Amino acid sequence: MIGATRRSFEAGHRPKFLVIVDDTPECSRAIRFASRRCARTGASLLMLAVVDPPDNFEWLGVGEALRAEAEEEAAARLDGAASAAQEASPGLTPERVVKVGAKDQAILELIAEDQDISFLVLASGIGNSGPGPLVSGIAGRLSGTFPVPIVIVPGDLADEAIDALAG
Repeated sequence: MIGATRRSFEAGHRPKFLVIVDDTPECSRAIRFASRRCARTGASLLMLAVVDPPDNFEWLGVGEALRAEAEEEAAARLDGAASAAQEASPGLTPERVVKVGAKDQAILELIAEDQDISFLVLASGIGNSGPGPLVSGIAGRLSGTFPVPIVIVPGDLADEAIDALAG
């Protein structure tokens, strides 16, 4: 994955900030920062929600029903996140993607599929809760081999602070 060519600044392409949308409280910080940076730089915003595949429920299609329900919930989370991004940066229309699988793998697959992704924006955990699951997982374990820069926004930053930093 290292060295995969990014095409975001070639003709017909545009840089994208990738934000992972989940139910952690710090997620809103990453969304606000990325949406403000996109508005400031003319980049696009790509939001990803990852659904854990259901356990092996083959009996009478239960697995398919659980997966469909989880995908609907993820899409609803993305809708809420897109609204927050548009509120922070009017005129911004985020692209939304739902993937099924392990979160780390889904993120890497999306970055491999979309050569316009230039940055992954994460937010650290709030207070004394530690770095948060994404920061400890991706930035901790994969940072040396990650294909794009990782921006980590402090999870405790207020909107005004984020706006001052991001533009």
